[in-house]
Amino acid sequence: MTTVAGALIPKRNDAPEIHTQPNRDKSAPKMKTVQWYGTKDMRVVEEYRPLITDPEDVIIKVTSAAICGSDLHLYGGFMPGMKKGDIMGHETMGIVESVGPDVKSLKSGDRVVVAFDIACSHCTYCEKGAYSGCDNTNPSKEQEALYGHHTAGLFGYSHLTGGYPGGQAEYLRVPLADTNCLKIEEDAAKLSDDKLLLISDVLATAWHANELGSVQSGDNVAIWGAGPVGILTAHCAQARGAARVVLIDRDEFRLNFAREKLPGIETINFTEKKTLDALHEMFQDEQGRYVGVDCAIEAVGFHYANSWLHKVEMALKLENDPSETINELIYAVRKAGRISVVGVYSGYCNHLNIGAFMEKGLTMAAGQTPVQKYWKKLLKLVRDGALDPSMVITHHLSLDKAPAAYKMFDDKDDGCVKVVLNPSTAGTGGQQAMSEQ
Repeated sequence: MTTVAGALIPKRNDAPEIHTQPNRDKSAPKMKTVQWYGTKDMRVVEEYRPLITDPEDVIIKVTSAAICGSDLHLYGGFMPGMKKGDIMGHETMGIVESVGPDVKSLKSGDRVVVAFDIACSHCTYCEKGAYSGCDNTNPSKEQEALYGHHTAGLFGYSHLTGGYPGGQAEYLRVPLADTNCLKIEEDAAKLSDDKLLLISDVLATAWHANELGSVQSGDNVAIWGAGPVGILTAHCAQARGAARVVLIDRDEFRLNFAREKLPGIETINFTEKKTLDALHEMFQDEQGRYVGVDCAIEAVGFHYANSWLHKVEMALKLENDPSETINELIYAVRKAGRISVVGVYSGYCNHLNIGAFMEKGLTMAAGQTPVQKYWKKLLKLVRDGALDPSMVITHHLSLDKAPAAYKMFDDKDDGCVKVVLNPSTAGTGGQQAMSEQ
């Protein structure tokens, strides 16, 4: 017996019709999932397993699923569009268990990384490599009203992005699997899940941050945010030949962690010295004038207000997102410099210094990452040892421990930088970094 899938996305262009919700198998044993039930209320709940619902689907048995920093926006109740019982998670990999009749590149037993963005490969955006802007995988009218257009569908990231069940579960249905699964071929088969998993999002996002900022050899780069994305953005900047890379945060543990993992980076703790004052001391010409950095990258996101004004405005719902970090980027970057924004923002902000942005002749680029555009290149860089995303993973826990894992990650307890949930013992994840108590 099966439950019937819902939310059919109508056929557009040459893309097939797809359902956002899978059929579910009521005759098989249930699976464990991590579900959202409200602000800071994550629960491990049994759910019927997904079935092949559309011809281009695959079902994977999940071996590793990470908790992303952007998941904390949902955990903290900052993102609209969540419903009780939504299955979390968008950084996932596993083993293909069943395959739809129209899937061409995958078979049962293949090991795959799943992109967090769900793309069709047929629309104008996908054809241009802008997979995260796919026109055919997100039916949300609300997001279209908010932003003028909708993004691609995303796994486990609210009904504004399609309401697709996420990968923090024992099994995951992947629609349009030929486009949204990266098969791990024999030349990379010995790599652990920890080396590969983060290609699904945060490594790709870190690379995307550098691409948006056109980071190249000899550049001076400043990065706001020493979370997993910020640290990996610094890693990618070094790999691309940046001359100096500065990581900015208020968490001294994470700054120390980054310095240990990435020899040569410089750091600023803005609780000890104001960011702009520190940068002015670090980047001066021979006459002592501030020259600025070539590229400033925002890897923090919207709910980290510092000043009392922005905290009050956010509390009173007078703004969605504080502008203070973006303003720092505008002040910090050199004239005709570049700004890259990959931290998640959701709506309006107040007090943005658009005048300084215009008068300095700056370029700003932003957006969700088109994972499929980069992942083959990133797989090669990881395989060849040029990049090692596993450096940010500090904790492994079973799926049963997910509520505690979310709290630990949000509170930054026990030296937590990045958590990976291992639903089963079938994966090849790294060694247990935290004892399960």
